[in-house]
Amino acid sequence: MMKACISAILSLLFLASAGLGQDGSITPKMIQTFRDSFGKLHNGTTVVNAVTKNEVRNLVLDRKKLTLHDAYYTNKIKTGKVTNQKSSGRCWLFAGFNIMRPFAMKKLKVKNIEFSQIYSFFWDKLEKANLFLEGILQTRDRNLDDRLVVYLLKQPFPDGGQWNMVVDLVEKYGVVPVEVMPETSHTGATRALNALAKRKLRRDAVILRDMHAKGQPLAALRSRKAEMLSEIYRLLAYHFGEPPTAFEWRYEDKDGKVSKLKSYTPKSFYKEIVGLDLTQYVCLYNCPAHPYGKLYNIQFDRDLFDRPDMTFINVEMKILKSLTLKQLLDGEAVWFGCDVGKEHFRDKGILRSNILDYEALLDMKFSLSKKDRILYQDSIPTHAMVFMGVDLKEGKPVKWRVENSWGSKRGDKGYLAMYDGWFDEYLYSAIINKKHVPQEVLKILDQKAIALPPWDPMFAMDR
Repeated sequence: MMKACISAILSLLFLASAGLGQDGSITPKMIQTFRDSFGKLHNGTTVVNAVTKNEVRNLVLDRKKLTLHDAYYTNKIKTGKVTNQKSSGRCWLFAGFNIMRPFAMKKLKVKNIEFSQIYSFFWDKLEKANLFLEGILQTRDRNLDDRLVVYLLKQPFPDGGQWNMVVDLVEKYGVVPVEVMPETSHTGATRALNALAKRKLRRDAVILRDMHAKGQPLAALRSRKAEMLSEIYRLLAYHFGEPPTAFEWRYEDKDGKVSKLKSYTPKSFYKEIVGLDLTQYVCLYNCPAHPYGKLYNIQFDRDLFDRPDMTFINVEMKILKSLTLKQLLDGEAVWFGCDVGKEHFRDKGILRSNILDYEALLDMKFSLSKKDRILYQDSIPTHAMVFMGVDLKEGKPVKWRVENSWGSKRGDKGYLAMYDGWFDEYLYSAIINKKHVPQEVLKILDQKAIALPPWDPMFAMDR
């Protein structure tokens, strides 16, 4: 308490000496104080010379942490070739398919298999358009400056998503191999399509709200909505191609033997080739901005209108980490969400706390607690990836092997190394099979979920 009082007094004295105006403006006296303070720095000129000539991140690299890094892991899961989402926000979908691949590879005895992200992305986009238009219908009596209406209009056609969307898309539409519906020039660079679709959907919102204002019934609005979705389907088909309803496919196993050509539907393909029951996974979060031991859902955090919002159990980090490790050591990959941009040495694909030491170079504090980073909008879950291994020392994780979806030229041939301290600070969610989750945690699923608004930071995965 005494230190806090002294600090407050010193701050007031500084402001007084600096000539802070009563209106809160920056005064000439303040600026002169700033100049005098900067001029007294013993290394001010050196830092100016270094920073003005170089990218700051190259100056703050902690070389000791870099040289202590190695690319070895005590436990690894075999998977296929590294995938590449390119300039799109499909990380959640790539990560979802990447946890399925080891199951299919083992079943078929193949060196590699890849599922068509674009097939599922087509349906995701169509479903999100429907979700947006239904949101417009639900809010048709609200003013345009209503916070939910503003939220809907701001991003009516996002790329990003969550684990629940992977589950719902697979259950409703199945999957297909990448050869059946390959990437196009638009699937890996979605900005142009998204701009067109957003304009189109906002125009549709105007029409639906005008129809309601003129007294037309909800049935008429929904009939008009179906016509609008038909146009979105056509727009997607122009850019992505039309998704197949049935196809023929065969593969070559690791011994060079080619299988018989066989007919599939997307659903039968998933059932036969993967066969993983995605409903047996539970979403665990570590979000200190909300109380632990509670069940939450986030409104509008879904793509299918007729499916539940994304629901998660909020747990302490020690629980989330122990269950992640348990699943990995059982030979099963783990989908997770994190803030990938923080403390990331991209040249080598290293996620490690303080590997970029800005405080030492710039002589100022930047640190916040995990809770405050969330509450003050400094950190959100921005990216989904997959754990494919872990490096243990005396039974405890030192670092985690991460399969990314940015292609093989990024990081360590497409992989990132996440050190355990970074895991604590910037990892927010993990998808764990219920067989690994203790009953006292699973019982939380019986609670009535606490509804969070769509502007909650935990909604922000790649949006």
